[in-house]
Amino acid sequence: MRTCCSSTGGQLLLGDSFNSSLFSQNLTIFLSRDSESDQLEMAFNAEIEVKASRNVQVSGCLGQCTSLEVKNEIVSDLDMLGTGGTAEWRCCSLSTGSTLCFIFETTVSQEVSMAPSEQLYLQFITSYQHANSQRRVRVTTVSRSWMNENNLSLSAGFDQEAAAALMARIAVTKADLSGGGDVQRWIDRTLIRLCNKFGLFSHDEPSSFSLPDNFAQLPSIVYHLRRSQLLQNSNTSPDESAFYRHCLMRQDVTTSLSMIQPVLYAYSLSGPPVPVSLDVSSLQPDRILLLDTFFHIVIYHGETIVQWISAGYDKMPEYGNLAHLLEAPIEDAQLIYSRRFPMPRYVVTEQGGSQARFLLSKVNPSKAQTGVIYGGYVGGGGPDLQAAAILTDDVSLQTFVDHLRRLVVSSALNS
Repeated sequence: MRTCCSSTGGQLLLGDSFNSSLFSQNLTIFLSRDSESDQLEMAFNAEIEVKASRNVQVSGCLGQCTSLEVKNEIVSDLDMLGTGGTAEWRCCSLSTGSTLCFIFETTVSQEVSMAPSEQLYLQFITSYQHANSQRRVRVTTVSRSWMNENNLSLSAGFDQEAAAALMARIAVTKADLSGGGDVQRWIDRTLIRLCNKFGLFSHDEPSSFSLPDNFAQLPSIVYHLRRSQLLQNSNTSPDESAFYRHCLMRQDVTTSLSMIQPVLYAYSLSGPPVPVSLDVSSLQPDRILLLDTFFHIVIYHGETIVQWISAGYDKMPEYGNLAHLLEAPIEDAQLIYSRRFPMPRYVVTEQGGSQARFLLSKVNPSKAQTGVIYGGYVGGGGPDLQAAAILTDDVSLQTFVDHLRRLVVSSALNS
């Protein structure tokens, strides 16, 4: 059913029944009209044609489209990704947020180098039917300079966020065709090769390894991708997996990153809301946390906050600042909730609550779990051990990065 929905430009919604308020709210957003033209905010029956200069071929398209089976000299017959083997595609519907990912490859051999002054060109010709029945054509042309693989400009132009979104789409496509273990190994090999190519290090000295600034966040993003619901099937039904992957294949880079590495904000009496690291150390007893995973919006109350609410301090006039603190994440969550399609699940929980799992499953388990049981303390522990109350088999981000360093600088890999 997911393939049928994706190929025809449809939408997947996850809900308990057609009578639920979440379904009706999503349907209302999906059929919303532009305030000025009173037209549906979508286009129909779109066709996308790709043209490229010599020595460039298209391998495929990752997104919600179907092949028109138009083969010419720019179509690659090797390593097809997604919907390949064609230079034209059809999208039955497009919205303002629809995003497609086109994969290209060069046919220039390593022995032949292109002059830096020579340009390559890519052109995308998109024709579609507007909601007012007009047929429109939009042409987008981009140009890039040729450069060899050792050119510093190649690494300077790297976009780690776009690369992470691309890796996620390829990984999801591979996961649909093979087992999760093969996908994990592909992700690891890709990251190792990338770090080995662009990292700075001395052989067999892990402490010497470093990455340029525009590569530095990629290991962290990949770490969270490996743990995300996009690839992990444990505690996720087949319907949920299909829904998550369907959404990823149509969202832009920024939204895709929130699915891979969710955004976490902290609210406290000491100052305004601030973004904090997605780490267990961010779970403090005197904080309220707001987690945005795209699919879920979670408001998490620390233990001290829960005690203040139980004592009724938020109802007392002299503690008005506490009442404002409790309202702030709710207002921000409602703002996110009202702008998102599909609408996320809204969860309010607390330290030790059953639904705290939505947050605990996302944070990096950076601290040791010695002397701690899930949701509390043993052995006379105190609030300083609050952040360690997570039981998981996953390695921490630091362990993951340390192992990555050892593999990248290994002489066996660089021989």
